[in-house]
Amino acid sequence: MSLLRVLGRPMLASIFIAGGLDTLRHPDRVAGLAEPVVRPVTDRLRALPDRTEDSVRLNGAVQVAAGLLLATGRMSRPAALAIAATLVPTTLAAHRFWEEEDSGDKAQHRIHFLKNLGLLGGLLIAADDTGGRPSVLWRSRHAAHDLRREARIARRAFKAGAGPAAAAGRARAKLPH
Repeated sequence: MSLLRVLGRPMLASIFIAGGLDTLRHPDRVAGLAEPVVRPVTDRLRALPDRTEDSVRLNGAVQVAAGLLLATGRMSRPAALAIAATLVPTTLAAHRFWEEEDSGDKAQHRIHFLKNLGLLGGLLIAADDTGGRPSVLWRSRHAAHDLRREARIARRAFKAGAGPAAAAGRARAKLPH
């Protein structure tokens, strides 16, 4: 594994681990902001908790767990996707700069919105990073290609050997026993 991955993954994960822990401990701090985003989602997805505080806490737990996986390089691709999935509603709930009246608040929320957008980009890159190894899709395509090639070779070998073997069998059948 490259030094950039070893250093970069924990650095990227750190903000999600810290933020997720804070949300787990104090869901009431963000529940009010999250309500306009959480309510429509929980109305559509029955698997999510009804209470906004519980949904916020679940979001924080996913960020901590996936952040730790990303930081340690364990299942980092699905972990990055999980964090990315939590970052979208978090950003839409906390940084609605387009609704701000005060220009100073608007500027701050726009900066945080764009920061989260940049983090989302980093997470998507991390989710696509195979660590220099071929992806599962690439390996499966090449394994299928190799199997087809070996099947063609086996079929040709069988056809090449079947003709002479059949001729030898016919010749043997004509010989007296």
